[in-house]
Amino acid sequence: MSNKEKVIELLDSVPDYKMGYVLAYVQGITADEEADDLFCERMLENYENDPDPEKDKGYSLEDCKREWGLE
Repeated sequence: MSNKEKVIELLDSVPDYKMGYVLAYVQGITADEEADDLFCERMLENYENDPDPEKDKGYSLEDCKREWGLE
C-alpha cells in the first residue's frame, strides 16, 4: 500500500472536528512546495538572463577562503 493510500485510509478514522487541522496542514505543505518551486524557477531565470559576462566564472575554495580571510 502506498503512503497516499495509507493517508486516505486513515482519513476515515479522523473525527470531523479534527478534519480542519488535517486540511490546514495539507494545504500548508502543498502551498510551500509550490512556492519553493516558483522561487527556484525565478532564480534560475534571473541567472540565465543575467548579462554579466563573468557570471559563470568559477572560484576555488582556496581563493574564497583567502579572500574572506579564513586562511
